[in-house]
Parts: sequence; structure tokens; C-alpha cells
Amino acid sequence: MKDRLSGIQTEFKRTISDIIKNDIKDPRVSEMASVTHVDLSRDLKYAKAYISVYDTEKMKKSTIETLTHAEHFIKNEVGHRMRMRRLPEITFILDTSIEYSSKISEMLKNV
Repeated sequence: MKDRLSGIQTEFKRTISDIIKNDIKDPRVSEMASVTHVDLSRDLKYAKAYISVYDTEKMKKSTIETLTHAEHFIKNEVGHRMRMRRLPEITFILDTSIEYSSKISEMLKNV
């Protein structure tokens, strides 16, 4: 079951990334946004999509808000592309881990 869920998560991540890059034409979504990770619940009812945005704080907030408002559109697109029987509710979460690791690397260079 775990391998199956992992495969679905990988495909889900790839599909959401493609939708954000190619189908959402909203200027409030940063061009520097990428999906870093997706967590699906075992029953496939809920999904957490972690989004990394390499932009200003205002643009980060705007990107997450816009994706949250576009959740219904994204969910329908995922359904068409992946042919899933049950479409999970998607929560978009700002992922700051890349920025954090970049800061740590910079601090280590200065030491």
C-alpha cells in the first residue's frame, strides 16, 4: 500500500506542477513557484501541496492565496489528467525549507 501511495503522490506532484506552470495564467502566481512535496492521506481524501516561491514576501503570500482560490480548478484538472475516482481536497502550504537551507549555507560560508 505504501508503494502505491508513494507513486500516486509522485504523479500528483508532477500533475499539480504542470498545471501551475502551464495552465494558471494569473499574474498573482509567481513564475518562481514550484511544488516541492505532496502529502496524500491514506484514504486519498486530503492532499497537502508544499509550494516553494523564490520571490518577495508579498508575492509568496499572493501565490498561496491565489492557488487556494484556484483549488477547484486545479482539482478538476488533476481529475481529468490522472483519472482518479476520488479527488482529494488540496491545501497549499508555503514551503520555506529551501530558503532556510540557503540561509544556513550562507552563514556557514561566512564562518
